[in-house]
Amino acid sequence: MLAKLTSKNQITLPKAIVSSIDAAEYFQVSIEDGRIVLTPVQIRSAQAVRSKLQELGITEQDVEDAIAWARR
Repeated sequence: MLAKLTSKNQITLPKAIVSSIDAAEYFQVSIEDGRIVLTPVQIRSAQAVRSKLQELGITEQDVEDAIAWARR
Protein backbone atom coordinates (compact mmCIF):
# COMPACT_ATOMS: atom_id res chain seq x y z
CA MET A 1 0.00 0.00 0.00
CA LEU A 2 1.12 3.53 -0.68
CA ALA A 3 0.84 6.60 1.49
CA LYS A 4 1.71 10.06 0.19
CA LEU A 5 3.71 12.61 2.17
CA THR A 6 2.05 16.02 1.80
CA SER A 7 3.77 19.39 1.58
CA LYS A 8 2.94 19.81 5.29
CA ASN A 9 4.79 16.57 6.19
CA GLN A 10 1.56 14.69 6.85
CA ILE A 11 0.78 11.09 5.94
CA THR A 12 -2.65 9.48 5.93
CA LEU A 13 -2.44 5.86 6.95
CA PRO A 14 -4.47 3.42 4.86
CA LYS A 15 -7.69 2.26 6.56
CA ALA A 16 -6.70 -1.41 6.19
CA ILE A 17 -3.50 -0.76 8.16
CA VAL A 18 -5.17 1.27 10.92
CA SER A 19 -7.99 -1.24 11.36
CA SER A 20 -5.47 -4.06 11.89
CA ILE A 21 -3.97 -2.49 15.04
CA ASP A 22 -5.44 -1.54 18.40
CA ALA A 23 -6.98 1.93 18.44
CA ALA A 24 -4.23 4.51 18.95
CA GLU A 25 -4.15 8.27 18.66
CA TYR A 26 -0.39 8.59 19.13
CA PHE A 27 2.55 6.72 17.64
CA GLN A 28 6.20 6.50 18.63
CA VAL A 29 8.20 7.26 15.47
CA SER A 30 11.65 5.80 14.88
CA ILE A 31 14.03 4.93 12.07
CA GLU A 32 15.20 1.32 11.74
CA ASP A 33 17.45 0.29 8.85
CA GLY A 34 16.31 3.28 6.79
CA ARG A 35 12.61 2.58 7.44
CA ILE A 36 10.13 4.75 9.29
CA VAL A 37 8.55 2.67 12.05
CA LEU A 38 5.31 3.73 13.77
CA THR A 39 4.53 2.04 17.09
CA PRO A 40 1.11 2.67 18.68
CA VAL A 41 1.36 4.31 22.11
CA GLN A 42 -1.31 4.72 24.76
CA ILE A 43 -1.01 8.08 26.53
CA ARG A 44 -1.96 7.81 30.18
CA SER A 45 -3.49 10.54 32.24
CA ALA A 46 -1.49 12.12 35.05
CA GLN A 47 -3.85 10.55 37.58
CA ALA A 48 -3.18 7.09 36.16
CA VAL A 49 0.56 7.70 36.59
CA ARG A 50 0.07 8.94 40.17
CA SER A 51 -2.03 5.86 40.98
CA LYS A 52 0.63 3.54 39.56
CA LEU A 53 3.39 5.29 41.53
CA GLN A 54 1.33 4.94 44.70
CA GLU A 55 0.68 1.27 43.94
CA LEU A 56 4.44 0.74 43.57
CA GLY A 57 5.16 2.61 46.81
CA ILE A 58 7.09 5.40 45.07
CA THR A 59 6.80 8.67 46.97
CA GLU A 60 7.18 12.28 45.85
CA GLN A 61 10.49 12.34 47.71
CA ASP A 62 11.68 9.31 45.71
CA VAL A 63 10.87 11.17 42.50
CA GLU A 64 12.62 14.35 43.69
CA ASP A 65 15.68 12.31 44.68
CA ALA A 66 15.74 10.61 41.27
CA ILE A 67 15.51 13.96 39.48
CA ALA A 68 18.32 15.40 41.61
CA TRP A 69 20.45 12.33 40.89
CA ALA A 70 19.81 12.57 37.14
CA ARG A 71 20.73 16.26 37.06
CA ARG A 72 24.16 15.67 38.61
